[in-house]
Amino acid sequence: MLKLLLLLHLLTAIFAIGPLAHAVTTASRGLRSADPVALQSSSRTAKVYAAASVLVVIFGMGLMSQKRRGEELGNIGDTWIWLSLVLWAIGIAVTFLAVTPSLDKAAETIAARGSNVDSPTTVSSYTARVAASGGVVALIFVVIVVLMVYRPGS
Repeated sequence: MLKLLLLLHLLTAIFAIGPLAHAVTTASRGLRSADPVALQSSSRTAKVYAAASVLVVIFGMGLMSQKRRGEELGNIGDTWIWLSLVLWAIGIAVTFLAVTPSLDKAAETIAARGSNVDSPTTVSSYTARVAASGGVVALIFVVIVVLMVYRPGS
């Protein structure tokens, strides 16, 4: 069971967190090109993969309860685990509260103005917000990987 849970945890991390980090860090391209379809796609992708990242947590919790050589792999009180959970929650919150609403509003603004849109002035505030919050989300997940590898406090 240990190896199965580890496999599932790693696969869901790769195939849920990876696309999420990619979607939020590259979404500003759609803003720079004033492409509402690309913005809607980036927003939808970020929402789907952020929701799918719950599986990473579920499999991680299952993995944490497994024993190896008679000892549990982890405990919720371990610094690297609770800190990873807090950071994950912050990353998902930033995705749902900053990145995707900005993408959705920018797509609506661009679509409403049609071909008369002046992309640098119309979406510049959204571009900065999406780029900054997307970078924060990606950095958060990098820190989580570092915590998982080095397991400080254990």
